[in-house]
Amino acid sequence: MQIRNFKSVLPLLLFTTVLFADGDPQLSVTIGSRLFDATAGEELYKSSCQGCHMPDGKGAQGAGMYPSLVKNVRLMSAKATVETVTNGLRGMPAFREYLEDAQIVEVVNYVRTNFGNNFKDVASVSDIPK
Repeated sequence: MQIRNFKSVLPLLLFTTVLFADGDPQLSVTIGSRLFDATAGEELYKSSCQGCHMPDGKGAQGAGMYPSLVKNVRLMSAKATVETVTNGLRGMPAFREYLEDAQIVEVVNYVRTNFGNNFKDVASVSDIPK
């Protein structure tokens, strides 16, 4: 089976990720508005990213190709990474409707300073595309 409209299964995928994520049992999901209450980058990664990019950030292949975030030079630009998370890119969905601006910045800064990444510049809310 091939999923052509990823956005239609995103809420289910995200809910499943939160349900089975190792970590804070206080994370909550609210379908219909913003999905995530978490505010820290690591919590947000676990609840919104690791379902595709895996807990270790190494990505996966299966129903789709989910790129590795480990030592990923494509994360070099904080602004470009914020734009990707906000608006999506190719098969990655846009998280604009699921995360607040501050949450997007937190998860971007977390990914850019973990998984073997050590980028010094910091993303900010002003990097969110309008």
